[in-house]
Amino acid sequence: MSMELAEGMLNRRGVSVSSIADIVYRLQRKYHPTLTMEQCEESVRAVLGKREVQYTLFTGIALDELAEQKLLPEPLQSIMEKDEPLYGVDETMALGVTSIYGMIGLTSFGYLDKEKIGVIETLNEKTDSIHVFLDDLVAGIAAAASSRIAHNNPQATLYTVEGD
Repeated sequence: MSMELAEGMLNRRGVSVSSIADIVYRLQRKYHPTLTMEQCEESVRAVLGKREVQYTLFTGIALDELAEQKLLPEPLQSIMEKDEPLYGVDETMALGVTSIYGMIGLTSFGYLDKEKIGVIETLNEKTDSIHVFLDDLVAGIAAAASSRIAHNNPQATLYTVEGD
């Protein structure tokens, strides 16, 4: 398994690395004025390079696709078709992705889950396919990539202990 496989699965479901990077850029540009889209794409790919992210993505996409084919047992099939707001398993899986680069990803994920920015909104509004997991996983990937950029920002304030 590889990052290329993960990217391919995302592309097949209508999500590109650049569409996730666009969300990352929107989250970080205020705090990182020299940030480029290339850096955002690199950060998204770094997140996608993590095996645990790949496994989570593969699982979520598989469940979405099985629901589209009506192959899930009840009541799970109905829950997925309705994108039941109290289901929460989709957010739980995505939260695992957000924490890879620290807790700062958690606040970004919460914001993205509520605001549905960019491709997240597109996935959430599609009625011809099921993206119960994918919209949250994309938000989790974007939040983690944003957190990675925040932690690596060379302009961040460095604090020292007096006497050092």
